[in-house]
Amino acid sequence: MEQRVLGRTGREVSVVGLGTWQLGADWGRVREEDALAVLDAAVESGVTFFDTADVYGDGRSEQLIGRFLRERGDADVFVATKMGRRVEQRPEHYNLANFRAWTDRSRTNLGVETLDLVQLHCPPTPVYSSDEVFDALDTLVSEGRIAAYAVSVETCAEALEAIARPGVASVQIILNPFRLKPLQEVLPAAARAGVGIIARVPLASGLLSGRYTRETVFSSDDHRTFNRRGEAFDQGETFSGVDYETGLEAAAEFAELAPEGATPAQTALRWIVQQPGVTSVIPGARSPEQARANAAAAALEPLPEETLRAVEELYDRRIRAQVHHRW
Repeated sequence: MEQRVLGRTGREVSVVGLGTWQLGADWGRVREEDALAVLDAAVESGVTFFDTADVYGDGRSEQLIGRFLRERGDADVFVATKMGRRVEQRPEHYNLANFRAWTDRSRTNLGVETLDLVQLHCPPTPVYSSDEVFDALDTLVSEGRIAAYAVSVETCAEALEAIARPGVASVQIILNPFRLKPLQEVLPAAARAGVGIIARVPLASGLLSGRYTRETVFSSDDHRTFNRRGEAFDQGETFSGVDYETGLEAAAEFAELAPEGATPAQTALRWIVQQPGVTSVIPGARSPEQARANAAAAALEPLPEETLRAVEELYDRRIRAQVHHRW
């Protein structure tokens, strides 16, 4: 699989990675043996980049990755984790003492001395303008707890502020055919600064797979049930902030753009991969088959110009009014 340098880390990662929120919580229960099988299938398919967080299953996702890496000593995987969402979201909680405690916990969960990459996990907006926060992150690097640090953001404005910080290695942001705003300023600014871009929620919580209908029922512990209006965390994390009915209709149109031999989900991933400035896209998977299918998107031919224009037209007509001004 194609490898790209992840911004200021200097490390290469696969252009299609694996997001592991599903293996921790909030997507319905995944058995441990099934989660390990997903990780194995991803690596066997060429994936060298896992994205996780300390809050996914309160550490379960990190622990599963740690077990996998111990059992698969031959697996050369770059692991990015996140910190900050296990406490009340107040800027004063983002301090050196907490950072040390949080990263020590993640190091234990993952079974490593030094974390490859730690991302602030969509912190309160004032955190991005705090010199003390970034000084503390520099301290973690100097202490050997982490090799590099980054941010995961909700808004384009937060992304641009983070990119201006000289120590920020990468920015993780929602980017998919239902969320085009980052293409305007964020990706060009990141490219100029040498900052990596990790694209998350690439399938709009599964909408872009084309598999859901009005009759689809998600389990009660699935965020697609309990967070449709932002009841638990930012609404943009669920269906990219698009209301479900609109999302279904737009996804049906998007599915018609899939080239022969490719699924709608693979088409969405291919669209993201070929956006200038993107380092890696991190779809989740609940089965080995999904992990393999996601990885296969990297081998698709680039989408033609007419398809790219059709995505923009679909976004402008159906999606823009709901999301563009918010994130």
